[in-house]
Amino acid sequence: MSNQHDPNALPPKTCSVDRMVTVKEDVEKVLAGKKTATRRNGRYADIGEIMTLEGQDFVVEKVYSQSLGELTDDHARQEGFESLEDYKQSILSMHPGMPWLPQMRVWVHEFSAVKK
Repeated sequence: MSNQHDPNALPPKTCSVDRMVTVKEDVEKVLAGKKTATRRNGRYADIGEIMTLEGQDFVVEKVYSQSLGELTDDHARQEGFESLEDYKQSILSMHPGMPWLPQMRVWVHEFSAVKK
């Protein structure tokens, strides 16, 4: 999902940054520093945009497309899981009937806490 004229160009957002992390367990993982990325089926944030969770600000540092087949245990740890299999099972339990297809693409949003 790249633009051949400008590799840094991103398509329009499909949702807003305030909807990027909404599941209670995920919010807790972000606040505890255990979740530093989220993968969504659309683009929810621009680089530099701020996500606020329970009064704490997080800045989006990277936004890029990735296929499910490219995911590794390291990526799952970014999401706050011990392994890729744990992450996969969590996603599939939230989306009944969704197939886990290696070619399916998602948007990765990497973020970090804003130092006060």
